[in-house]
Amino acid sequence: MNDLAPLLTPEGRALLDEVRDTDPAHELAVATRLRREHPAELVSAALGQARLRQRAVAKFGAEDARRMFFTPNGVEQSTRASVAAYRAECLRAKGVRSVADLCCGIGGDAIAFARAGIRVLAVDRDPATCAAARANADALGLAGLIEVREADVTEVDTAGYDAVFVDPARRSSPRGRIFDPEAYSPPLSWAVSAALAAPVGLLKIAPGIPHEAIPAEATAEWVSDHGHVKEAVLWFGPDVTPGARRATLLPALAGIYVTPGTMLPDPEVRPVGRYLYEPDGAVIRAHLVAQVAEDLDGGLLDATIAYITADEHHPTPYATAYEITDRLPFGVKKLKALLRERRVGTLTVKKRGSAVEPEELRRKVLPKPHGTASVTVFLTRVDGAPTMLLGHPAR
Repeated sequence: MNDLAPLLTPEGRALLDEVRDTDPAHELAVATRLRREHPAELVSAALGQARLRQRAVAKFGAEDARRMFFTPNGVEQSTRASVAAYRAECLRAKGVRSVADLCCGIGGDAIAFARAGIRVLAVDRDPATCAAARANADALGLAGLIEVREADVTEVDTAGYDAVFVDPARRSSPRGRIFDPEAYSPPLSWAVSAALAAPVGLLKIAPGIPHEAIPAEATAEWVSDHGHVKEAVLWFGPDVTPGARRATLLPALAGIYVTPGTMLPDPEVRPVGRYLYEPDGAVIRAHLVAQVAEDLDGGLLDATIAYITADEHHPTPYATAYEITDRLPFGVKKLKALLRERRVGTLTVKKRGSAVEPEELRRKVLPKPHGTASVTVFLTRVDGAPTMLLGHPAR
């Protein structure tokens, strides 16, 4: 898996085409048949790459994923293509024509930069990762715009580039995800200095970073795609407002941008209204729930929970609206009886501020569907009291 060279030969490429759609359940039989005609190591590599390509479809789309080359970490940690394309367009709009992509991984961002017409220096210290990035640039016809360099990013001279983009490693084995920004590789402090030294600087960070750890010089942006938070990025440069916060929602390109002087205080707590609004994750991470609540003429169910309640339905890209039909104190028996009475067959469980696991509750209250009705139940707190709110998506 760490050596792509055999897969780049005519035999390897032909084998990749042959195993492209292999069902994992049939992999052993396929491998046994192919090993009669091809080296066992090559067959194993091709099947492994086919599995990675199948996983990568969700991030890169089928057309690109079936041509690209991946490492296991590369599939897991690479930027989703839609998010990378959005960022590349932002740089292009700023007039950026060259970028140093530090900690480039398998080249997901480099591909998006190049497709936006930006020349890329893609740097990573891992040989297998660099091989994949180089193969991907070639496979997608972008080798003329992407130079892949195997090196320690802290030793690379980025002078002369219009922008520097740093995507530090935020996972390590065996510890898994890293939460301390100074434990990133390279550390956050080094990445900030590299971004500040460039005409335009970008630094990708974990979406859950404490706001107090965000450098004062940066504008922080949280990006979601189809309702799921994908990343946070710190922007540096002459046109950046220090301390500003932004939530960007893809694919609609909706966004909330707030400067330090226009931040709103936390919304007041209100009684449960007819509608509950679940803010997009990027809005929550950016601490911009107050802005959405004001637009909806709403308040919070609880001072510590990001659920908005309001009496009117106001469609908004920044939150999903539900019409509330019932409010109950938390209790499994009561909920189970109500679902049976209403012949509920589909139950969606959402929680915020509750220790109960949704799947566990679903098994207890709906072991067998009772009918065709659909219900969404919110496990939350209302002004401090454990509460169940029942409803359905607003129409």
